[in-house]
Amino acid sequence: MNATGSYDAVVIGGGHNGLVAAHLARAGWSVAVLERNAAVGGAIASGEITSPGFTHDLYSTNQNLFLGSRAYADFAPDLSRHGLTFASTDRPYANVFPDGLSLRVHSDYPRTLGQLAAHDTGDADGFAGLYQRYRQFAPYLFGLYGTAVPSAQAVRQVLDLLRRHGLRGAGELVHTLLMSTRELGETWFTTREARAMAACWGMHLDFGPDVAGGAMFPLLEMFADMENGMSVVEGGAQRLPQALAAVLAERGGEIRTGAEVDRVLCRSGRAVGVRCADGGTLTARRAVIADVGPAALYERLLESEQVPAHVRRKARRYRYGPGTMMLHLALAGPLPWAAGDELAGFGYVHVAPYVDDLARTYTETQAGLLPADPLLVVGQTSAIDPTRAPEGRCVVWIQIRTVPSVIRGDAAGAIRHTGWPEAVGAMTDRVLAKLEHYAPGCRSRIIGATAYTPQDLEAADPNLVGGDSVAGSHHLSQNFLFRPMPGHSGYRTAIPGLYLTGAATWPGAGNNATSGRLTALRVLGDVRLRGRARAARKPRNP
Repeated sequence: MNATGSYDAVVIGGGHNGLVAAHLARAGWSVAVLERNAAVGGAIASGEITSPGFTHDLYSTNQNLFLGSRAYADFAPDLSRHGLTFASTDRPYANVFPDGLSLRVHSDYPRTLGQLAAHDTGDADGFAGLYQRYRQFAPYLFGLYGTAVPSAQAVRQVLDLLRRHGLRGAGELVHTLLMSTRELGETWFTTREARAMAACWGMHLDFGPDVAGGAMFPLLEMFADMENGMSVVEGGAQRLPQALAAVLAERGGEIRTGAEVDRVLCRSGRAVGVRCADGGTLTARRAVIADVGPAALYERLLESEQVPAHVRRKARRYRYGPGTMMLHLALAGPLPWAAGDELAGFGYVHVAPYVDDLARTYTETQAGLLPADPLLVVGQTSAIDPTRAPEGRCVVWIQIRTVPSVIRGDAAGAIRHTGWPEAVGAMTDRVLAKLEHYAPGCRSRIIGATAYTPQDLEAADPNLVGGDSVAGSHHLSQNFLFRPMPGHSGYRTAIPGLYLTGAATWPGAGNNATSGRLTALRVLGDVRLRGRARAARKPRNP
């Protein structure tokens, strides 16, 4: 049946940002969300994909950003009513190294510092010094992170920083944020182990160790995770978008799955609705909000004559980062880490091991080569949420960073295939061999395994172009004021009445819900401005 209807707002895409933006329904708006997949959620999904009884987060898993967001603060009681709960651990992350060495970060700061001091007093001193800097500047950074850029609020954040810390303090902060992750580590830490601990966080985005501006994410993530622990959705990540959708439905919002939009409809230069692939049309009286990338918006969803040529060129130049491969394991028991049984209780274990290895992996990936020794982000999901697996058994989530979207060769010279469907088996063997080196005997505990290639990621969520798990590079030229592209920050697009939300907009990737919330506020603000303008144009009675 063709989709039809008339609404105040139509949202294209049911990812978490699209669902949060759709809560315009709280303002009394009629809203429809159109999602191409059979379920809402985008890259927040879960399922039994290896063996019955084992529930895996298919893509994203760490929910700390969502828990710390204004959107969650707004919706928390309602989401809880609809069954959304979180499981947390006070052992957020660790790194493992050859010869049974490890560095472990606990929510217990003195314990963390003591373990670092046992490794090297210089590392402990550096960690303490960097933590002091984090505590000094985190309120302004997180304040900016939750604010539209540019905006008066963002300016106030900067002015508050200057009033409190002066030009010198602000300069120190900017200097730190502009560092690469290698520079951050070499500035604050003594050993290559502690330096790798910082650099691994940059690889979660697309910051190889030598990319300028990579220091911001490790600075925030290392210490925010230490303070807050690490959290996942109890029972599976899919419950988060399901709860958002249920709250939206309570407020009168409509969600249609299996409804792919192929055109934004415009009249007199303004967005007025959408057309679906089945030919149905929905009218949007006030706004169309697209939870897509800029290239998809300007090159696929809009007619060419509706988009200025310079805007189309900018959208075409939107850059995606390297690809990601996912490996999901169902295990008969916890990973037998060589560095000690306690490691099986940590949320993430980074297996790099060192900064130079990360740099080599990033360079190989950029050249189109399967990396010989990729970074493994080992998420021990059932250590945080035991409901994910039968008693005594474990769910393990492994993100392989980074891999090429298109394979041109193999850095190790062993894999001859250049298509992902043919290469994935050999690449899985490489990942498991590396894991076996740090957790001897792990392969014998595997009950089931499922791998997702970069192509699989893009097929599941078209915003993950080329398997880029963060939906677009976060390098300085495409971040802050320049996200998604120069002149197009602030969620408005080149078409009046059409707005862009999601990871391609500020503040970028992660389950932060911030873009969706800020987009809704922008839409409401623009409607108020138009109302005032109409009122000002009305002739006054004599």
